[in-house]
Amino acid sequence: MALRLIELILSELNEKQVKEAVKDYKVLDLWYARLSDEKFMTRILVEAETSEELIDDLERKFSDQQGFRITVLPVQASIPRPLEEKKEVEEPKTEKKRVPLRISREEMYSNIKDSTKLTKIYMVTVALSVIVAAIGITQDSIAVVIGAMVIAPLLGPNIALSLATTLADVSLARLSLRSLGIGIVITLVLSIALGYLLDVDPDRMSIYSQSGLSIDAVILALASGSAGALFITIGVSTALVGVMLAVALLPPLVTVGLLIGAGYSSMAVDASFLFLTNLICINLAGVLTFIWQGIRPNYWWEAEKAKKYSIAAIIIWILVLATLALIAYLSQQI
Repeated sequence: MALRLIELILSELNEKQVKEAVKDYKVLDLWYARLSDEKFMTRILVEAETSEELIDDLERKFSDQQGFRITVLPVQASIPRPLEEKKEVEEPKTEKKRVPLRISREEMYSNIKDSTKLTKIYMVTVALSVIVAAIGITQDSIAVVIGAMVIAPLLGPNIALSLATTLADVSLARLSLRSLGIGIVITLVLSIALGYLLDVDPDRMSIYSQSGLSIDAVILALASGSAGALFITIGVSTALVGVMLAVALLPPLVTVGLLIGAGYSSMAVDASFLFLTNLICINLAGVLTFIWQGIRPNYWWEAEKAKKYSIAAIIIWILVLATLALIAYLSQQI
């Protein structure tokens, strides 16, 4: 059972108000402490899946008070174990609607936002993954290609874009689009250069340059996007999911550059359709998964805007996907 320690800091001790605020939640323990003459802290130990609703309620009730701050800390272990504890806190008097089992929106947002930062490490990692993938693709070595996908940092910006759409967060969307866009540019420029230098045999690259119309490619991309979003929501390691997502994006994009650099522009078009199809499916699946997991803004007016943004994004992604499929189909008939 994952636990979270919520630290609520206020300018004055509101013990009665805090107890009233948490009475409808399954609180495992509750402590009060004086930080200084002007600040008091309340520590609340809860299960991870309970934390978001509780944090939202605490924010609504205390955010207007001076010195207000909430800090959420993951708990590695707690003794005695929650199942062994005596019920020192009353059970909820009213049944609250429970969200699916996941970590809080704030914790999720913080983790994802960190992965969208455009740093030197991010750009160098993209470049290294492109070099490894290019060598693996030209040598028809699946093991080398998989090695490239292990180091490709593509999970963060894509999942962040899906979350930004779900929450109608323009700032996060800009960060994710910037990191994703620069990553794509680095991949294309470097793979074009490598295509000029390496021995590129299109016959050995057919698996990466096929048209994006195939149903298995669409299913792979949808599964990758959904798995990436789902693992983010439950707060577990995303290393393997990052590899799965890179499977759908890195090889076809590198193949586009290699074919362009080697002078096979017409074949590069098919690979570009595959990449764009996968990119759209990943983000579409991410948005749908976040919605299914009940992720939405705290306040109702923000939730309404986010709902409109999400519906619009889903419609746009589906229309673009259908357009790409039609263009790819017509290009094959010519």
